[in-house]
Amino acid sequence: MYNYPNTIPFFKLFLKSSSITRNPIPFHKSGFEKHGNSFAIAPPFAKKVMLTRDAEITKHLLRKNHRNYNKSKIQTKFLSKYVGKGLLTSSGDYWLKQRRLIQPAFHREKLQKLVAIMEGTIEKQLENIQRNKVIDSYPIMNELAFHVVAKSLFNYSSDDNTMHRLQEIIETLQDFIIREIRQPHKKWWYQISGLVKKHMELVKESRDIINKVIDERRVSDKEHDDLLDMLLKAKYEDDGTSMTNEQLIDEILIFFVAGHETTANALTFTFHLIARNSEVYKKVVAEIDTIDDGLPPMEKIAKLNYVKNCVEEALRLYPPAWITDRVAIEDDEFAGFKIEKGTMIGISFYELHRNPTYWKNPNDFIPERFSDENRKETAGYYFPFGAGPRMCIGNSFALYEMMLTVYQMLKKYRIETDQETVEIAPLITLKPINVTLKFNKRNA
Repeated sequence: MYNYPNTIPFFKLFLKSSSITRNPIPFHKSGFEKHGNSFAIAPPFAKKVMLTRDAEITKHLLRKNHRNYNKSKIQTKFLSKYVGKGLLTSSGDYWLKQRRLIQPAFHREKLQKLVAIMEGTIEKQLENIQRNKVIDSYPIMNELAFHVVAKSLFNYSSDDNTMHRLQEIIETLQDFIIREIRQPHKKWWYQISGLVKKHMELVKESRDIINKVIDERRVSDKEHDDLLDMLLKAKYEDDGTSMTNEQLIDEILIFFVAGHETTANALTFTFHLIARNSEVYKKVVAEIDTIDDGLPPMEKIAKLNYVKNCVEEALRLYPPAWITDRVAIEDDEFAGFKIEKGTMIGISFYELHRNPTYWKNPNDFIPERFSDENRKETAGYYFPFGAGPRMCIGNSFALYEMMLTVYQMLKKYRIETDQETVEIAPLITLKPINVTLKFNKRNA
């Protein structure tokens, strides 16, 4: 006999379908407030779907019994159609083989070379910010994060126009993927109207751009110290071969998609939160001003303790990967529930990170939660990069990038905001909507 948490009747979901399509978070929030840390939905002619913000269930699915769970077709089928079969979208033996091959590229000593590229790129991106005018901060962070990923992947081996075209294509594809996932009833229309064909042509164009870069690099005798160099040199344990161009393109597209928008989102939220909390702002600037600008970037990062706390707290409140899912391969039991194989379970990191069961004043921005003395209290409830074997491979890369951006920004500029709250769009990632800041040169 299967045993699920309290179930919301499907008709209630259906009546709110258009508002849920736009933003599912209020529906999730009301479900958790009414039914506790987990609830279920019973779609007609399909297995129940579970939603949870429970930390123990999350650890069970992502760590303890991860072998019994696959990512859903939303992640594997829909995404892979557009961005290929990379680490984010593959599963099983192929995923494990790729993870083992690519992991060394993200080890600390390899990241040191990337961080030098990263620091120079951030500095250049922050030079021409409009001053003394209230502006939407997301486009600035989006441009910065794109350039950091592009330079870290292909250190100066492609011209800016080509990279900008790749940026346009990836953003267009991301928007369309969301429409396809959220509006399955319009699938027929997307097909007959030619929209799917048009977007598949963009996929081909993006793959051709990356393929050309790879071909140029294969015949180059220069060292670039970037991710592409590392990926080209990586060898499989079993037969000593390297990745084919097709495999490299899959992984590179995933790095663009997973490493660009997520960081842009997180930085936008981080600067908003710092700017509207004056005490936090003072502490951040005081720490930054004690650091010698001539230090190597990794040494700067090691001293940016409070900056790191601010970034981590921003990731708690606004996790870019705000939700994930798993599908049970076999029946399973956890937390008093017994679920049937084929059940899909959504884990809302956004709600888990604001769950009052685990966090005091969960909606407040309190960077001190992540200080060395407090960190142990929160470790079991904090999943900004996921958990278990499929934890984000680029988590250190992203943290270093965000910390260096906060350092460089607040060394150069004073930032202000009069926005109390921010609007969010929970798409594939959690996007900020019209989050404004005013920038002025420091010491000007």
